Amino acid sequence: MARWEPGARERMVVAAVDLFTEQGYDATTVAEIAERAGVTKSTFFRHFPDKRELLVAGQAALSELLTEGIATAPADATPLEAVGAGLQRAATMMTSFNRELYPKIQAAVAANSELQARDALKSVGLAAAMTDALVARDIPEPTAHLAAELGVLAFKRGWAAWTQAGQGELGTYAAAALDELRAAGAALG
Repeated sequence: MARWEPGARERMVVAAVDLFTEQGYDATTVAEIAERAGVTKSTFFRHFPDKRELLVAGQAALSELLTEGIATAPADATPLEAVGAGLQRAATMMTSFNRELYPKIQAAVAANSELQARDALKSVGLAAAMTDALVARDIPEPTAHLAAELGVLAFKRGWAAWTQAGQGELGTYAAAALDELRAAGAALG
């Protein structure tokens, strides 16, 4: 495959996940990922600073979509309604490619403590982005932070249900997860 063909970023992610599954994260080199993806090492480093970042490749775009959705929610939206708008906006980015790749990514993360730490940082970053977007809507910081954390949890729960179902739209599953969490919060008293 010529290195100038489109889709290099996606091919590198797939190649990395496949190699991580086959031989483990630690045993996989950047050179092997690049070779399997049909790109050069310099192409790899133009897209990713290191192999660890492959598994969180879409985090910046995801954070941006979440915050856009929150910012454009109706002015009278509650904090959780604004978070729900963010989840719906972020869901538009997810395709069957993401759904099919997720089990392999999950297995790679589960098998490596470094990747587990990076995955945890991703959640923190998503919550911080949503908190900032809610604070920009004049939501008090403690309320904004709690709503953002519930948003991250709803996204994770919705994502897991969506990938397990193998059909439908992520937004539907994320909204259902947020509704379940809202009900659970009300039960706390």
